[in-house]
Amino acid sequence: MKRGGMRARVVMIALLLNAGTALAADWKPERPVEIVAMSGPGGANDVIARTLQRVMQQRKLVDAPMTVVSKVGAGGVIAWSYLNQHAGDGGYISVSPINLLIEHILGASPITYTDVTPIAQLFNEYVAFAVIAESPLRSGRDVVDKLKADPGSVTFAVAASLGGSNHIATMVALKSAGVDVKKLKFVVFTSGVQSLTNVMGGHVDVAVVPVSGVVAHVTAGRLRVLAVSAAKRLGGSFSSVPTWKEQGADSAFSSARGVIGPKGMTAAQIAYWENVLARVVESDDWKKDLENNYWEGQFLTSADTRKLLKTQYDQYKSVLIDVGLAR
Repeated sequence: MKRGGMRARVVMIALLLNAGTALAADWKPERPVEIVAMSGPGGANDVIARTLQRVMQQRKLVDAPMTVVSKVGAGGVIAWSYLNQHAGDGGYISVSPINLLIEHILGASPITYTDVTPIAQLFNEYVAFAVIAESPLRSGRDVVDKLKADPGSVTFAVAASLGGSNHIATMVALKSAGVDVKKLKFVVFTSGVQSLTNVMGGHVDVAVVPVSGVVAHVTAGRLRVLAVSAAKRLGGSFSSVPTWKEQGADSAFSSARGVIGPKGMTAAQIAYWENVLARVVESDDWKKDLENNYWEGQFLTSADTRKLLKTQYDQYKSVLIDVGLAR
């Protein structure tokens, strides 16, 4: 991040903490808090939810007990419907992936960002394209060449639904490389863990998962990453992995991750969670998690998060229309 942008972010968070403390003091959870995850244990959404839980508890930012509750299915609709069963209750929050936008664009969900309460934006997450160590596919270019010859010759494992971040990242990259993406073969699993398991078992060719999900497997030599969806190379274990753009696909894709609550939350409830999350992102624990998981920090308030979601909704709708998945 540029120095000016970093200073602006620090000032914004400081102002939020000072301005929000009084309003946030008007409300706090009196009962156990539920963090609702739309993926099963070990899935990307679950990992983020448990990271938030751990930081908030270790830093004593929330007095009430906190639990992570998995509500898996229908691309997130089950989780968001469960959240809205508790309308106006600030004791329920959820990690929000782009599925909240995508499922609505696809017509698979009646719920989108306007039907819940956006609380904060936390970070951007990138996608890795991984194969087993002995795979004949040695690069993203190999994948593109094989697909141009036969668009159905490579199978991709994605979670947790078509139209999700893993699916869109694949479509965007390969379409920009000249592949007929309407003929690609996808196998949908309930979590990134299942995607990786099936690739390592030889059942699927390429696992498309968040970068954080493959670190241990790459380190152990079980998997190789052919490409990442970032605009520039990542560091650490992925410093030698080229981006899609370096391999002839003029594209980059990031999945924004934030926190939402049920519809009907009060200003005091929103201010409470904004204040808590602003403290989370400034903690050394969180910054270390960003580094370890290859997440790019981007904190936004509730109002700015709502604006971002509107922009993203329009962008993703354009992409999905372009590849024939939406109208």
